[in-house]
Amino acid sequence: MIKIAVVILNWNGKDLLEKFLPSVIRFSNPEITDIYVADNASTDDSVLFIQHHFTTIKIIQNSENGGYAKGYNDALKHIKADFFALVNSDIEVTPNWLEPIIEHFEHHQNTAIIQPKILDYKNREYFEYAGAAGGFIDEFGYPFCRGRIFDTVEKDTSRYDYLEDIFWASGACFFVRSEVFKKLNGFDESYFAHQEEIDFCWRAKNFGYDIKYIPNSVVYHVGGATLSVYNPKKTFLNFRNSLITLLKNLPPNKVIGIIFSRLILDGIAGIKFLFELQPKHTFAIIKAHFSFYKNVMKNWRKRKDTPNKIINYYHTKSIVYQYYIKKKKVFTAIIPEQF
Repeated sequence: MIKIAVVILNWNGKDLLEKFLPSVIRFSNPEITDIYVADNASTDDSVLFIQHHFTTIKIIQNSENGGYAKGYNDALKHIKADFFALVNSDIEVTPNWLEPIIEHFEHHQNTAIIQPKILDYKNREYFEYAGAAGGFIDEFGYPFCRGRIFDTVEKDTSRYDYLEDIFWASGACFFVRSEVFKKLNGFDESYFAHQEEIDFCWRAKNFGYDIKYIPNSVVYHVGGATLSVYNPKKTFLNFRNSLITLLKNLPPNKVIGIIFSRLILDGIAGIKFLFELQPKHTFAIIKAHFSFYKNVMKNWRKRKDTPNKIINYYHTKSIVYQYYIKKKKVFTAIIPEQF
């Protein structure tokens, strides 16, 4: 029988678990689903709370808080299943959220990763920032989504209600074949958090796997429950990790040119933060660049882990140009739907 492991990473998230675990339990078929909470060395009473109130939940206790990447890597070593569903603790699931995912995996062996439709828990008619209807990147590695480009989030009008190939799936609700997760050695633990799913998806693409968006599976995400978008640490991680992802995965003829251009664009973003009176974010970008320089050779050596570098990795040359100069604020204005 097919087995899927729903794994919720937790760090001091008792209130979130209390609020959202019931929907996961209610709408997950126990005959094919095991539900785990992977605790990242919480200092609150999360584990004790689960043990007393959710006795069917299996608990894995990591020895340290290694962030999203190491947290999941450590936990998944202890789980045997055909598929992993990596679910944020601030996700509300809905009826039938697993069935279309499993069905697609069973009938499409080359599909390695799937993302459901991710809507905003607080504004339920709209997509949620982290993933929306599936992720893409531009030539310079800047991520964007169907349904969300930079700070413009679309209302869900069923425009994206069809199966689609995507470039990356959101880590907020990330379905992956266990054999592929192991083959790719999991997430890159140096990321700690943010954009490790983009790196993982890019590596999967380099190995020839497909990544899909399936709208028949719907979840609602609070977003920012662990690290707010206004936190400079998030800015640091996003900018640093994006540069690392480019260095690891770009085709050889593009590495120098794209990364040099990206460093300039990041500098412009830093100046923009200054004009917006957010100097902490400017310094976060500077810190991200120096951290990137410091570890260039270490990350360069990781390129050998994915020998085939796909050429057509991007879906528009510059999302910054499209959004800020051409004023194209929605996905379909930039990339035709038949793409």
